[in-house]
Amino acid sequence: HMVADLVVEEEVIVELKSVKELLPIHEAQLIAYLKAAKLKTGLLINFNVRLLKSGIKRISV
Repeated sequence: HMVADLVVEEEVIVELKSVKELLPIHEAQLIAYLKAAKLKTGLLINFNVRLLKSGIKRISV
């Protein structure tokens, strides 16, 4: 059962995390959500960073 954290304008999936570091499994999860929803763009956002912009990763499939 897959549920994305946030879908914006039926275009972008945003996956929210608060982890020490983003791992390949986090990217794989977002890619799976994108493919299942037939969307092309996703944002992986890790809130456990000093500067928020350093915790944002864009994924395109």
